[in-house]
Amino acid sequence: MKRKLISLLMAGTLALSLAACGGSSSAPAADSNADAAAEETQAEEAPAESAEAADETAGASGKVWKIVTDTAFKPFEYTDDNGDFVGIDMDILAAVAEDQGFTYELQILGWDASIAACQAGQADGMIAGASITEERKASGWIFSDGYYDANQSMAVEASSDITGFDGLSGKSVAVKTGTMSAAYAESLMEQYGFTITYFEDSPTMYQAVVGGQVAACFDDTPIMASNIKDTGIAMKIVEGTGNDPAAYGFAIFNADNQELVDMFNAGLANIKASGKYDEIIAKYLGE
Repeated sequence: MKRKLISLLMAGTLALSLAACGGSSSAPAADSNADAAAEETQAEEAPAESAEAADETAGASGKVWKIVTDTAFKPFEYTDDNGDFVGIDMDILAAVAEDQGFTYELQILGWDASIAACQAGQADGMIAGASITEERKASGWIFSDGYYDANQSMAVEASSDITGFDGLSGKSVAVKTGTMSAAYAESLMEQYGFTITYFEDSPTMYQAVVGGQVAACFDDTPIMASNIKDTGIAMKIVEGTGNDPAAYGFAIFNADNQELVDMFNAGLANIKASGKYDEIIAKYLGE
């Protein structure tokens, strides 16, 4: 039976976790030695009943993959009206895990914190609408096959008279730190004479646009379109401001976790072939 274990830990939890580990690249002993000691622990220390319970929790291999994600990147990951954490990334991950028979623990940390957790060895992989780029690969990201193509564009407050990049001269625009949309804005700022204000998450950034603290924002196009449609936020995407699309990928930062990427790729291919992938996309985007 294929199972998953999800633990929803919010950003404050990560702050405590990383503070406890500092900048060390080594995980706590209980985590770093888990694979090596699992068989010995079950055989020598745990009674048969406990070993059976552990198998029900972690799967036949005893491995629970720690996977991290963003807090709000609708429709790829977000909290719905019922308080459930949902989204395209969450459904794809669950479907892939079921197909491949692996178990994972999900930690909801935020974009920057998720990257930091992976780089520090506190998490095994990350799924958070991360665009696959050569720059990221060169800096140590190891990506899966792409699972969704998206581009970035600019949005303004609904009543704004800004119709393109030329209208940004002397103004400030908002971006989300460390993202492709931030890189896109940075590539245009000198040419069009605007400054950039950085935010940690998309919802806060959007409120800055609506509240007039900034003239515009850059973000992934499907994210902004989904928020405008579903929440009615007073924003509009400016036509003609999109860049070339790039694929989102599941990511690891340690080559020792290549098995996880291989399973993700195999499972992704299977759910595309079965039609499950299309069902997930249609559920959130109607495509």
